[in-house]
Amino acid sequence: MSRRNDNSARRWFPEFLPTLSGVVLSAAIAVAAISPARAGDEPHAVPLPAVDEPADAASEVAVLAGGCFWGVQGVFQHVKGVISAVSGYAGGAAKTASYETVSDGDSGHAESVRVTFDPRQISYGRILQVYFSVAHDPTEVNRQGPDVGTQYRSAIFPTSTAQADVAKGYIAQLDQAHIFRKPIATTIEMDKAFYPAEGYHQDFLVRHPYYPYIVFNDLPKIKHLKQLLPDLYREKPVLVADARH
Repeated sequence: MSRRNDNSARRWFPEFLPTLSGVVLSAAIAVAAISPARAGDEPHAVPLPAVDEPADAASEVAVLAGGCFWGVQGVFQHVKGVISAVSGYAGGAAKTASYETVSDGDSGHAESVRVTFDPRQISYGRILQVYFSVAHDPTEVNRQGPDVGTQYRSAIFPTSTAQADVAKGYIAQLDQAHIFRKPIATTIEMDKAFYPAEGYHQDFLVRHPYYPYIVFNDLPKIKHLKQLLPDLYREKPVLVADARH
């Protein structure tokens, strides 16, 4: 995995780590269990959106950026009603949609996740509730925790004007209610294509649960999803690898 000019904490660790010793791993998981997934605000379930989309289709797509796509993908893979969650890039051009280029920070892309869901089981508004509650810290500007750069920005890429309206209204609702200690920094970026990331990024959290970055930064998000939004949590994640078979 390239780390060229990547301002990510992920570069601090080699690509393939031997399994951590039992003592070290136990300590790491214990710390992760009590550490907030987001800086600045303890994770908490934000209120439901006042305005939501009607359920009038068998499937719908949401594209969301909230820092490293490993964790965001991992969260949505555990959400009931989600059909698939694919890591990738959105915000820039097709020719720059590669990890090597996006890591430079000037491609216009953000690490993103394309969430395909069944709106008869979960609405777009509830997808956004998960996004704002546990998937990332929406008050961070061009960073998430240890990862810094525009590629780690908080952004919503609506796939319809209806989605854009719901997202804008929801952000205004949460800001007006002072749900967070700082204003929401999430941008809404229309008419941006999504490009799937390289295969080695897909299902990363599930395939590498002992990877230090995952242990400290992303496993707490799954824990918070289960605790804070139990009606949306499912134990078995939906995987990209399963869809290929």
